[in-house]
Amino acid sequence: MSKREALIVAAYEAIAREGFEGLRLRAVAAQAGIDHSTLHHYFGTKQDLVDAVVDHATGQVRTGTSADGSREERLCRHLGMVGAMIAERPELHIVLRELDLRSLRDPRTRATVAAHEEGWRSSLAGFAGDEVELIIATVKGASLCPEEAPAVLKSLCELLCGGRPCTF
Repeated sequence: MSKREALIVAAYEAIAREGFEGLRLRAVAAQAGIDHSTLHHYFGTKQDLVDAVVDHATGQVRTGTSADGSREERLCRHLGMVGAMIAERPELHIVLRELDLRSLRDPRTRATVAAHEEGWRSSLAGFAGDEVELIIATVKGASLCPEEAPAVLKSLCELLCGGRPCTF
């Protein structure tokens, strides 16, 4: 792992443990095994590091759901993968929710997060706009209770599929 990657991972882990309030550049540099002054060689500002964490975190949630099958089958696969990911990697979703909160106050983070969410919306092509927003809002809410997320997302799938059972 390069020093740049180590800094991104260290910042990601700090946000997962302590939120943005606990993101200290000196601690991130120390965890990555470099001197604090060297950190600015890789990231000019703290916001540049945050942007890299956004890319790192959102890059891990691309589901790669196949476009094969009916609308309902695609939805079931997508929500099944997302539910499993939330249950298996709760720290990832903690970081994503922290980024959502930061984006409410920070225009640069908002723009970066919004660009990644547009990719998510595009992957849900074939669903009505209000369904897409319901899916996104439910996934974000379900990620706050990782142990319940698979069941919640299964219920959403069944709701959007007219009550047909969703198996995942």
